[in-house]
Amino acid sequence: MDQTSQKIAQIEELSRELDALLEQATASAPERVQESVKALQADKQKLIYQANILRRSVNAEKIEAEKNNVLSQFERVKPTTYQAPSGTVLPKPGKQNILITSALPYVNNVPHLGNVVGCVLSADIFARYSRFSGKNTLYICGTDEYGTATETKAFQDFKELYDKDVRQACKAVCDKYHALHKEVYQWFQISTDHFGRTSTQFQDDVVHEIFNDLDKRGMWLEKDVQQLFSPKLDKFLADRFVEGTCPKPECAYEDARGDQCDKCGGLLNAIDLVNPRCKFTGCTPEIRTSKHLFLNLPKIESELKVWLNEVTSEWSNNAKQIFDSWIKKGLEPRCMTRDLKWGVKVPKEGFDHKVFYVWFDAPIGYPSITAEYTPKWRDWWQGKDVKYYQFMGKDNVPFHSVLFPSYLLGTGKPWNLVNVINATEYLNYENGKFSKSRGVGVFGNQAAETNIPSDVWRFYLIYMRPEVQDTEFQWSDFQLKNNSELLNNLGNFINRGLSFVVKFYDQKVPSAEINGNMRAWVAEVNVLLKEYIECMESNQQREGLRRVLAISKLGNKLIQTWQPWVKVKSKDPALRNEASACVMLSANLVFLLSSLLEPFMPMTSFEIARQLGVARAQIPSKFGAFLEKDHKVYESRPLFRKIEDEEVKEYRALKGDDSQKPIESSGG
Repeated sequence: MDQTSQKIAQIEELSRELDALLEQATASAPERVQESVKALQADKQKLIYQANILRRSVNAEKIEAEKNNVLSQFERVKPTTYQAPSGTVLPKPGKQNILITSALPYVNNVPHLGNVVGCVLSADIFARYSRFSGKNTLYICGTDEYGTATETKAFQDFKELYDKDVRQACKAVCDKYHALHKEVYQWFQISTDHFGRTSTQFQDDVVHEIFNDLDKRGMWLEKDVQQLFSPKLDKFLADRFVEGTCPKPECAYEDARGDQCDKCGGLLNAIDLVNPRCKFTGCTPEIRTSKHLFLNLPKIESELKVWLNEVTSEWSNNAKQIFDSWIKKGLEPRCMTRDLKWGVKVPKEGFDHKVFYVWFDAPIGYPSITAEYTPKWRDWWQGKDVKYYQFMGKDNVPFHSVLFPSYLLGTGKPWNLVNVINATEYLNYENGKFSKSRGVGVFGNQAAETNIPSDVWRFYLIYMRPEVQDTEFQWSDFQLKNNSELLNNLGNFINRGLSFVVKFYDQKVPSAEINGNMRAWVAEVNVLLKEYIECMESNQQREGLRRVLAISKLGNKLIQTWQPWVKVKSKDPALRNEASACVMLSANLVFLLSSLLEPFMPMTSFEIARQLGVARAQIPSKFGAFLEKDHKVYESRPLFRKIEDEEVKEYRALKGDDSQKPIESSGG
């Protein structure tokens, strides 16, 4: 008899004794005793009430125990094998067709970790998730190569060639850095379907097509513009290469650039800067006049507002806020031509000596790079059943939310405009900002030179992804997250889960029935799986990754609760069944984690599937028995290693290569 049942029996015995005493007392008792009897009757009612509560509690425990003792099969869920696309990826009628672009990295410098996570990596996470969710997905990126920054870099790095042929010198810069960018992104496992560039004939053709369509609809204005000319360089200065005091009285930032103030975020005209100076020589620029073409944005504004009211619900909050601030101010005509030699030439009489402003041609790089990828590029950009996602840092939002859609709307043609803009805040470095020129931060080529796999870098960058506010890369935290979350949590569970199969079950996943507590554990996994999918669909990538780690923690909890290494040796069949059930559940959870990790850590995902001896599978909507009875596990090996203090000390001392000092630039 358990303790609770004993208490109930004692209460019932006391109740019977009270009844006997009451019966004797009421026969011939005086009035004073009668009052005491009434008090005893009240005590009896209290005892009966307590006994009833205990009976209900015991009955509930018995029912729960019976449920927990009932064994059932772990529900079979047949996995869907992932099929990598073969050949050219084109939209499929009636299917979910996902078009993804990340802001084109500017070609004249080496990308740092903030560049990587804000654009190409965030887009890659979503592209991989979409593919492994069974969606037809195209991911396009490339280098943004035109503009003043490249021309100036060519002047610095290829001076002799520059004096002979400016365009060839610029091409040399672009060839060098395009190859460098491509190499860095390949190391980070960025899975673009095509990584192109904007200095191509495809770019010229698509830019000219859009320009001419705008011209036919009267969207261009001709204006004489007062510009700043550097007498020491003997050339007009691009807005970005003029510095001075922000003309907004409420800001007055002394190091504002001619195109944008980094303090207040306002877009500027260089001519309006207070006390302007040439960025390169420090001389005071002269004001000279030049005729330019302006896009008549006010003519497009009403159509832009209608479109944006229909699509911004899925945008990141910072993208919505930045766009709203622009619209509230009202749009003004914006200059889209420049006095340069390196760029897409303007196909209009009287302007054929000019090129387009980098922020006119750069976003058009998305369709032009798609055209470089396939002659059927219009199926993606002007066809049906396409949902278009863009990824970028928040500083690029105005150009993608206002300017690029305006170019396309202004043509009157059926272009597919962006459906979702997902913008990050800034990733900083060790209490400061990344700076190539000062050797501050970690840059893509340096990360590749460490003894830390790219998967670990991807993991930490997404773990710290600045989704709602600025975050910071800290070497000590990088080390901590590797050693705790990857090594001690995720790696520990997967290694133990597979090693039990190898050691105790001859590499074959056992078959066993699960009890009520295990069914409750399965329900917890499914709750987290549902949250993971919701996070990934809404591009809360950091939270999606943390759901993966939470699922792994549930795996460790399962093993610690049921201790299969002990129960597998028991002579009690029930305990041996618990051991087998625990190992079976663990192996299937390892299978699930392999798929869930694919967007974040593709090499790790592949390695888990290899050790498990399975084909890579799509992300399931439900956790269940993915593995067949007696499925053979190939092997069990540790996935991660500890990062030591000495390594961190060495890596923190890394410095940028000052010979590749970048020119500040406008990314595309």
